[in-house]
Amino acid sequence: MSTFDPLREQLTQAAREFGGDVVSDVLTGLVDDVDRALREELEIFPVCHHSPASALAMVRRLREKQPKVIYLELCEDLQPLLTELRNCRLPVAVQAFATDIDGFPASWAPLSVVAPITEASAEYQAISYALETPGVELVLVDRSTDHVFQWAPKEEPDKKEHTEEGGLHGDAVGVEIGDLRPRFAELEEHLLHHGKVRHWSEWWDQYVEQPLAGADYDTYRQVMVLIGSLFRRLDRGGDRLSVDEDRERYMWTRMREHLAASGADPADCLYVCGAFHAASRVEQFGLRSTASFEISPRAGTKWLYGLIPSSHSAIEAQFGLASGSVSIAAASWAKSLTRSKLTPFQLAGQKGARKRAAKLPVPVARGEVADRLTGFLSKPPALDEMDEAELLGWSVDIVRLARRNGYLASTADAIAVFETSILLAGMRNRARPTPYDFQDAAVTCIEKDVVPGRRDVRRLCEILLGGDRVGEVGYDAMPPLARDVYDRLAPLGLDLEKRTIQRALLDLNANPDLVPCSDLLWKLRYLLPSDAVRPIMGERGLGERSIQESWDVAFGKHQRSIIELGYEGVTIEQVLEQRLRRSVWDPKATAAVALAAVEDAVIFLGGRRIADELGARAVELLASERSVDDAPEVLRRIRRLMAHYRAHEPELPAWCEEFATSGYAHYCTLLPTAFVADDTGVRQVAAMLGFLFSMESLAISLGCDRAQLELAVQQSHPESPAKVALLWAARSQLGLLSQAELRERCDELLANPLVVPSFPHYIIGFVQAMEPVPALSGFVVEVISKAFGRLPDRVLLPWLPKLITALRDQAGELVPVLVREAGRTFPGTLGAVDSWVPPWSARPAAATPAAPAASGPVAELLMGHPAACDAVAGLLGCEGSWQAPAAGGADHGEVTALLADHPEPALAVAGLLA
Repeated sequence: MSTFDPLREQLTQAAREFGGDVVSDVLTGLVDDVDRALREELEIFPVCHHSPASALAMVRRLREKQPKVIYLELCEDLQPLLTELRNCRLPVAVQAFATDIDGFPASWAPLSVVAPITEASAEYQAISYALETPGVELVLVDRSTDHVFQWAPKEEPDKKEHTEEGGLHGDAVGVEIGDLRPRFAELEEHLLHHGKVRHWSEWWDQYVEQPLAGADYDTYRQVMVLIGSLFRRLDRGGDRLSVDEDRERYMWTRMREHLAASGADPADCLYVCGAFHAASRVEQFGLRSTASFEISPRAGTKWLYGLIPSSHSAIEAQFGLASGSVSIAAASWAKSLTRSKLTPFQLAGQKGARKRAAKLPVPVARGEVADRLTGFLSKPPALDEMDEAELLGWSVDIVRLARRNGYLASTADAIAVFETSILLAGMRNRARPTPYDFQDAAVTCIEKDVVPGRRDVRRLCEILLGGDRVGEVGYDAMPPLARDVYDRLAPLGLDLEKRTIQRALLDLNANPDLVPCSDLLWKLRYLLPSDAVRPIMGERGLGERSIQESWDVAFGKHQRSIIELGYEGVTIEQVLEQRLRRSVWDPKATAAVALAAVEDAVIFLGGRRIADELGARAVELLASERSVDDAPEVLRRIRRLMAHYRAHEPELPAWCEEFATSGYAHYCTLLPTAFVADDTGVRQVAAMLGFLFSMESLAISLGCDRAQLELAVQQSHPESPAKVALLWAARSQLGLLSQAELRERCDELLANPLVVPSFPHYIIGFVQAMEPVPALSGFVVEVISKAFGRLPDRVLLPWLPKLITALRDQAGELVPVLVREAGRTFPGTLGAVDSWVPPWSARPAAATPAAPAASGPVAELLMGHPAACDAVAGLLGCEGSWQAPAAGGADHGEVTALLADHPEPALAVAGLLA
């Protein structure tokens, strides 16, 4: 006869009276699951993650049983990391990380799995016991991190929008050790409603944690398996249940393999898993099962492992727990230890933990398991009486904390919080106010409807009841790269483990030894989040070096980011080099991205090797582009790089010359299409022309043909006004259109009433033309001045806002150039304005007799070949006629006297020529 037969009969009879056969099957199935789990030869210890009740039961059971082998539900490839927990301050998370993935969709990268560990968890107690007790073996039996993603749906996982509190885990997939939450939405809603609570964490604390905190082991174990069985039987199935069942098959297979290989006695073993898995019904369940399960091989992804800091709020955000629930659990754990006088297990040298003696008593053999469920389910649990001293202390402390944060709280508010907490507990049928009742009372009595500062009262309650404890990874547990960073920044004299922002002052002239620290800080600035390393004073650019720098450093807060850099390489320089290469070889990389990578390589890494490699890639990307959207960025960066190389190198790198020739041919080819394409802006076309004109001399010297550019301009036939103006400027630069003709065309536009409304677009084109044709700035000032001077207000005022908006949006960086040119053109004083005559409209001076032109060899040469002078005069828009030289020649008495006084140079030249 089974131990639970009387309970099964009671539940069957009750179910038939109230719910029929369906409910009867469910209730009797719960008892069957409990009976099956307890009769298993390998002792199963069901847990709930971050549960103080589970941790207390684990401490009691480990001291009583003292197992020789502990099987733990955690990814099996994370086992080598557990010994490094000695060098950390909890909470921390063990992490598996992969950037170069093989066998998974590329859009999933990077892959990350974290398993957070807190002191108030049964898993940590089991780990501490196993690592600190001689002769005890700890075996992780859950699927590997590779199988976590092998068994995931093939569509891209959803990226969680994590808050600042949950940012310590980022977008990592959380491994929930002992996850225990109903997956039947109607059941959870029913429990929350009738339990008069807002969140599942609050229901669990009220109806499971408190009753089981002081329960004996048999009661705890049977109740936890019962809850796991209930949630499992009400689960609607789906992909998640299928994955969980595969995990159970995986774990039982691994345990049977280990027992067969090691020869361990199952009576000396303990299997620690979530209560959901303890009620498993898969065919591989139990050591006596002969059902096999084929474990698929791992993919080719190379996984990197490490420890990252975690926090209570990060765990809550990762696993959907109520805000403050993990902090409340930690406070309950500490209080329960004091009350029960239990000595928990902890790792030797654990940071932030008190030294406790860990003497183990003599193991106690257990007898036959008795039925504890009947008694537990038939009567309400004996809850603790209200601790008035504790509640009064909370009420006084929350008022003090609220006043420090700007609330107008007083002693009367403390009394109100105290009484309201008791009132709320009574309304919710609770024997004593819980921390959640206290939070609600504090919000009602203190916060009311105003939050004067950054923190609301609910957050202040979380701080009061335990705070958001943040873990820390010790120096010895860090990857080599992180340790190298800490060592290289040691001369700064900062405590880099602090979570506060620290100020570093560097006088690089007085202390040249700090130059390597400055170089490293700039590299970290490039690799880490913006608020991890922030320059306050100082700048680093091409050819720029600061003599004094000031930095705000917050490494303690961003320790996770530094540790994850260690997964990418051994040194910061290696990681930076890999990041630059990855950026330029990305499928979406452009020539502008590659030039930016070249610039970063020159600034942060120095040398020519990596810069030349990235520059060669930039040439390839430019030649393959079919769009000119990045032309302004390409022009800006290649100009800056060439100016740097010309100033600091004896010659340009080969890739720069190749970039100039390839870009010249590339943009000449695309220019006619870009002029007429509607999706290509005037800014992009101006940048193309700027590249062609500024690189023209270099490209021609390297073998390019100028006729290619002239032909491209001749084939361009734009229709939009801005591009028409830009084309006119390009033709003017090439000598195909004189400035006089350009001025005449603009005057015709201003005189045409049909064109005047679109004249601002012409102005935008001319302003953009100042980028490729800087000499045109004076003419642009002339065009704008003529428009403002000739057009009446009824025409000028409607399109003036359009002009201002267009200049701000499309040519913001060129407006200062235009303003400077206007400052040189217009008078500098107010009094001179009335008498000022614009140079483009100056009246011709009175005719004066032309002075005879000087005679001599130069005059004879020019008059003998007048075509060259006529062409230059026509290009400049100058009009005039040739003058006859003076009769008899000019008097050069001064030259004659000079040669007579100093004959030595003339004699030396004559001797040289002879």
